[in-house]
Amino acid sequence: MKLSVVIPVFNEAVTFPELLRKVLDAPVDLDLEVIVVDDGSTDGTREGLAALSDPAVRVVLRERNGGKGAAVRDGIARATGDVVLIQDADLEYDPDEYPRLLKPILSGRADVVYGTRFKGETRVLFFWHYMGNRFLSLVADVLYNTTLSDIETCYKVFRAECMKGIRLKCDRFGFDPEITAKFLRRKYRIVEVPITYYGRDYSEGKKIRWRDGFVVLGALLRFRFFD
Repeated sequence: MKLSVVIPVFNEAVTFPELLRKVLDAPVDLDLEVIVVDDGSTDGTREGLAALSDPAVRVVLRERNGGKGAAVRDGIARATGDVVLIQDADLEYDPDEYPRLLKPILSGRADVVYGTRFKGETRVLFFWHYMGNRFLSLVADVLYNTTLSDIETCYKVFRAECMKGIRLKCDRFGFDPEITAKFLRRKYRIVEVPITYYGRDYSEGKKIRWRDGFVVLGALLRFRFFD
């Protein structure tokens, strides 16, 4: 089997080299394909990507910044693996945990796996981020009759065939609620596993803002009734 790791990148010249090393060294017994989608970086990230020579890494360069959702969508479209895993380009999430994320799918117990930050080791940061994430997950649970604890997690892993018939539309932070809604509406078996999470603060490069919560909320409502 082959694992496709999709990494959207935007202005992560400091963290990306170490993150990529950890992805390539991840303890998995699958063929590995890494698809890096640069979303119009201006900080030297693109120059670093141009120097990559590992045959397992494929680089996609977007001409202008379109948002996380657009970058992930481009990466998924190019994935050739049996299983797809989404990985952020910072160091908030640890690729050493890939075996934990893959186990429910490889054992046939799940179609989709989410790594939840609320049940594992987590760096203590912002109260309102925590409350916002929990509130949005609660809204998703009510709308879709489920019990997900962390719809905004980066770590979403799924069998590639789950994307058949799914057309993703959201370009920015609406991606997470959109793909979650479409998985839930198709009744895929979703399993959550606890992960470690070492979140950044804004001085370290964190990009999401409180306004993005309204985007997520709107997407949850929209995709509950429309595809």
